[in-house]
Amino acid sequence: MNILHVIRTMNPAWGGPVEGIKNLALQALAQGHSLEVTCLDEPHAPWLRNSRVRINAIGPAKCGRFGYSRNLDHWLASYIREFDVVISNGIWMYFSAAVRRASRRANVPYYVFTHGALDPWFKRYRVKHIKKQIYWSLVEYKVIRDAAAVLFTTSEELVVSNNAFRPYVCNPRVVGYGIEDPLVAGSPCQLQFRKALPQLGARPFLLFLARVQEKKGIDLLLQSIARNIHNYRNHAFVIAGPGKDSYVSHLKMMAAELGLTDQIIWPGPLYGELKWAAIRNADAYVLPSHQENFGISVVEALACGTPVLITNKVNIWREIVADGGGLAENDDLEGASRLLELWTAMSLEERATMRERARQCFLNHFNIRAISNNLFNVLAQFSQERRRPL
Repeated sequence: MNILHVIRTMNPAWGGPVEGIKNLALQALAQGHSLEVTCLDEPHAPWLRNSRVRINAIGPAKCGRFGYSRNLDHWLASYIREFDVVISNGIWMYFSAAVRRASRRANVPYYVFTHGALDPWFKRYRVKHIKKQIYWSLVEYKVIRDAAAVLFTTSEELVVSNNAFRPYVCNPRVVGYGIEDPLVAGSPCQLQFRKALPQLGARPFLLFLARVQEKKGIDLLLQSIARNIHNYRNHAFVIAGPGKDSYVSHLKMMAAELGLTDQIIWPGPLYGELKWAAIRNADAYVLPSHQENFGISVVEALACGTPVLITNKVNIWREIVADGGGLAENDDLEGASRLLELWTAMSLEERATMRERARQCFLNHFNIRAISNNLFNVLAQFSQERRRPL
């Protein structure tokens, strides 16, 4: 098959969807498929250098995150017929409607990864939700309705998406998600991370590694550390990831008010070998998130044999708990505090066992080499078909 992925940006700061495309692209190429990515980045964006996949960068786009782009319309009109299938990675942005429009005109089937954007948790932003409901009725509902299939990474994501917006009609498929095995791809030097953060010293540490934003529950983490400080005076907590300066400053101020200045280290985003060194060197990975449709960073920790301390709002929590690769509690202060308490209470032998089970959990459920065929089989069902022109 000749596959086209369309996404707003390939900037790794956008998190899981970008990493997911990279992993799926390499698997597609390894299995003999042809694959390209079209995004609205500027052609010379630094994160596009040395890409192992062909990327058509046709930006810049207008209107901020929404990304209005006539260039995309023209590009799709010119090239979409060269592809067997098109995958729209995300909704609520201009490109999803552009993909629908171009695909229907060219009779090329398209698919939609919602990437958690239909989770009811987002209803808490009432004004934004009302705006989304209007846009849904006018535009996005048609994108979902007319897709050959709407792709979900977990059964949990599929279930919660049913309650987000009305009307809701689609052809849902759970295809799974995952990453390349980092122990196969390469083994980064663990000492590299401590050299990069001399303030860490020789202290053991727990790692948060994700975008620094409200839904990730970092405020809960800080408060739970303060509650358990008697158990963690000799530990550090590394909170790594990209985020808005204003929100990061707010969290740093909170940490200072809680008396955690010596415990918390803020290295900013970590990529490449430095990221893998951080994950492998951490005692545990912690993510007290309020909403996570999959959690690429959680799976990266599992793949490295690093136990994960998460909430039951991370949609892969059931598999992790069942396999013994980590702990899961509610996404509130009591739940976040209990995660740290339970981890403290575990013996060294229990922690070593959990490391082994974390690694096995990855191999059982999230190795992209094993599960990518789920997606390719769904795509193949439509790759030789064409919708009738309207």
